[in-house]
Amino acid sequence: MDVLLTEEQDMIRTAAREFLEGECTTKLVRDMEADPVGYPPGLWKKAAELGWQGMCLPEDYGGSGLPLVYLGLVLQEVGRAVAPLPLHSTTVAALTIARDGTEAQRQAILPAVVRGEMVLTWAITERDGRHFNPAIETTAVVEGDEVVINGTKLFVDNFPAADHCLVACRTGEGLSLFLVDTRSPGISQRSLVTTAKDRQSEVIFKDVRVPVASRIGPLNEAGPIIEVMLDRASVLLCAQMLGATRKDAEMAIDYAKMREAFGQPIGAFQSVQHMCADMIIWIDGGELLTYEALWRMDQGLPHSVEVSQAKAFCNDRCEAVVRNAQIIHGGIGFMMEFDLHLWFRRVSSWTMRLGTSYEHRARIAKALIDLPGRVILGRPVPVVMEETREEELRRSA
Repeated sequence: MDVLLTEEQDMIRTAAREFLEGECTTKLVRDMEADPVGYPPGLWKKAAELGWQGMCLPEDYGGSGLPLVYLGLVLQEVGRAVAPLPLHSTTVAALTIARDGTEAQRQAILPAVVRGEMVLTWAITERDGRHFNPAIETTAVVEGDEVVINGTKLFVDNFPAADHCLVACRTGEGLSLFLVDTRSPGISQRSLVTTAKDRQSEVIFKDVRVPVASRIGPLNEAGPIIEVMLDRASVLLCAQMLGATRKDAEMAIDYAKMREAFGQPIGAFQSVQHMCADMIIWIDGGELLTYEALWRMDQGLPHSVEVSQAKAFCNDRCEAVVRNAQIIHGGIGFMMEFDLHLWFRRVSSWTMRLGTSYEHRARIAKALIDLPGRVILGRPVPVVMEETREEELRRSA
């Protein structure tokens, strides 16, 4: 993996930053916190004109067919501007449909997403709160050509704005994933008050009927599809989180250069300098882990451990950065009217989504400890190969 951006990647990142700096003010961000839908349709349409929604979707459906790394760069700028766009939820769901949906589903959904005419989301998390499959209790019972969905999903992104939602359900002994119209009878939602003040919902499914043909992948065997979707969502959220965190750190560093105490800028004090240096090191480290995971996805390589490395690291270090930024600003940083609060609240909220540090570390530990043989991250080497290598070493000795 080349850790440096190509000329094209740098151009896309720069264009996204310049666009959002001109179009997304902090006033707009605050206005959308109070808006029942939570995003400005005009800005969403302009993003579609730039090709963001279809950036990584197949060209057959109007997309650009670019690698996930490009979408990561755009989402990093979306995070930097804390832009109230449902880009993360829409692209994650659309990429799942593109990869595992039927041709009819792709034709019906993807072109509209590319044109900015459709918003998507997904519903996985439930009362248990765990990130992985055992926590799913929502049921889908097959009745002829339909399935009847019952259950409650929590922390569903952008549901009031969404046209369709991917819903994970238990069907018998396995898991299934269904593409559900959010206007279907039997669906109700309640807005949740979150730290970020973004659009998160509790969604209740009561005898919601959808065609069996709306499933994504086979019945009872959607576990791997859901896992890949969550991995993709996790690492793209890391990119968005890192963009917001870097902007937050830059604001704190600029403030340390300007704010004076005892006759000199507070940035002249060694303790503050150490904090600022740590902040940048942590952000750079998170970017390396995040883009390695995205690159491995693009190359079709095993990536689960790398995704969990990135999310666990970003959960801890991004939170530490925004807390340091608050400390550098002092009391003013905790005032709701001060813009720094926008970045602090979002980063703190995003670190708690799509898996805690403990869950992702447990996943890494399983790969490193619970599987036999010498481990290459994401791919354990079989025991027999390990034994053969030891024999070679003994012979050479």
